[in-house]
Amino acid sequence: MSADLRNRVEQYLSAAFLDREIPSRLSSAMRYSLLAGGKRLRPVLCLSVARACAGERAEELTDAILSFAAGLEMIHTYSLIHDDLPAMDDDDLRRGRPTCHKAFDEATAILAGDALLTDAFGHMLRAAVPADRLLEAVRLTAKASGAQGMAGGQMLDLEGEGKKLSLEELRILNAKKTGALITNACECGALLAGATPQQRYAARCYGSELGIAFQITDDILDVVGDEATVGKEVRHDAESDKATWPSLLGLEKAREQAHLHCNAAEKALEGILHGPDADFLRETARNLVNRTH
Repeated sequence: MSADLRNRVEQYLSAAFLDREIPSRLSSAMRYSLLAGGKRLRPVLCLSVARACAGERAEELTDAILSFAAGLEMIHTYSLIHDDLPAMDDDDLRRGRPTCHKAFDEATAILAGDALLTDAFGHMLRAAVPADRLLEAVRLTAKASGAQGMAGGQMLDLEGEGKKLSLEELRILNAKKTGALITNACECGALLAGATPQQRYAARCYGSELGIAFQITDDILDVVGDEATVGKEVRHDAESDKATWPSLLGLEKAREQAHLHCNAAEKALEGILHGPDADFLRETARNLVNRTH
């Protein structure tokens, strides 16, 4: 099912930002980064949770909220474009090819990120679900993306360079920078499906644990990964003197933490979400510790 959902997200994204009213260079830069590949983890998680909560309405709901899920990927892509800028992480490679500011220029990359973030909310508001659910999902997404969430986490990340952070400080940083949008994708999937409070809480817990595990494995890949496989520069965290799970705990203990969070994510769904989409969510948590990119 995940491959089918990913394909549907890809089809939606491939048709986006072709409007002739968009300056061609801006459209090209936006689409260059948006269509560069990637796991499409956030939209697929959103759709999978929604389907697991929807039961017999799964297919109907998938069509209804596809635009919302695609909007999450637009926000994620904006964050990558800006994170790669010289003033931020200063990366030259993303998903196996030059970053947006290298392929175009810094000003165009900034505008591409700005446009993706802003237009994402327009796409999310196209979802055909009851207005109260959609407005709450948009509110949660704005919070997860903004100063209290991802943008705030990026600030903590910059401030943490060259400093010895505690494990709790690193957890908070990661929960905001990486975990907030992943948690949001899962909770919004449940919310848009009209899930029970118990299902929504389980989805939020699952996303929170998965988000931390994802960042831990990302930190590990920066140490042991191969640039060609990972698709971006490796050993970059150490060069930037960033606080990471391996730098604080060592590789083996970092892997142990990833396993613990993956197990907690899987356990959060026990007895609450059922069916093939719930099985996919559990499998995602189970396999995350072995990711190579």
